[in-house]
Amino acid sequence: MVTKVWNDIKKGQFAPVYLIVGEESYFVDETIKRLKEALHSEEEVEVMTFDLAEQPVDYVIDEADTIPFFTDKKLIIAKNASFLKATEKGKEKIEHDVKRLENWLAHPSDTSITVFIAPYEKLDERKKVTKLMKEKSLVVLAVTPQDNDLYVWIQHEIGSYGKAITDAAAVKLVEMVGADMLQLKMELEKLALYLGEEHEISVQLVEELVAKTLEHDAFKMLNAYLANRQAEALTIYHDLLRQKEEPIMLVGLLASNIRTMSNVFYLLKKGYHPQQISKQLKVHPYRVKMMIEQRNRPSEERLLQALYALANVDLQLKSVSGNRERFLEMFLLKPL
Repeated sequence: MVTKVWNDIKKGQFAPVYLIVGEESYFVDETIKRLKEALHSEEEVEVMTFDLAEQPVDYVIDEADTIPFFTDKKLIIAKNASFLKATEKGKEKIEHDVKRLENWLAHPSDTSITVFIAPYEKLDERKKVTKLMKEKSLVVLAVTPQDNDLYVWIQHEIGSYGKAITDAAAVKLVEMVGADMLQLKMELEKLALYLGEEHEISVQLVEELVAKTLEHDAFKMLNAYLANRQAEALTIYHDLLRQKEEPIMLVGLLASNIRTMSNVFYLLKKGYHPQQISKQLKVHPYRVKMMIEQRNRPSEERLLQALYALANVDLQLKSVSGNRERFLEMFLLKPL
């Protein structure tokens, strides 16, 4: 659906109103970028941006109904359309004239393209304004593709540079970066530029060039520790110390990962599907998938023991001076 919307935009076939729903910022940024490119002419594109968390929707409607000065159409971006999601009465920071918006949606301006952005997991379908917005606008779902679809997108994205990536390298890339599509796009562009005349991205190239995130390294260190691979856990820890990471922050990251892992396994045992677990815990589906697919899944007892041991390390780090790096090092050396 997103690809069709983008193709229509490229052809100059615009909808008067777009509604982008979802938390994946890549699709938000990419849709707006493509709209700007398609509208670009000899004159600069006329773009107006409003934040509906700070400004009433009246401003958006007034601007949309004002004829542009230099171009046939102007682009209006309305961020944080919170009136489309469930909110407690009296909790709204700004009062929006929703009735006026509903009337305007029936006859939007033909000299502007208005993009409403709702960066939320779901909207309140009971609201009349939500139903009307979905009916009268072109909806773009900003949702991270799952599993195979994400790898298809990676292959397509690298193909746009005239390059290819092996299946194993694509898996390694997602393992290192996560499912953050903006970050994946940047890393793919870097890899494509580095290849030069060469054609294919390998696992080795990904490992050499892709920047590891702190969360990735902490998760990898924890997995090595839980699998009794002390040497690997220590190597990662020493690398992080060389990068000037603080032991006390690493203890916090490890503890957070253990708590998440424990909750994931508990809900899995209760019969929840991975997608349900992701929504329940507000954890990215890819992280849940990585935890579930571990070869030697640690028992609940081992996770609790590790959490208790980390609490002691945390106490030591906060109360003892001296060689503070040693406390977490000793924890990683002692198998549970």
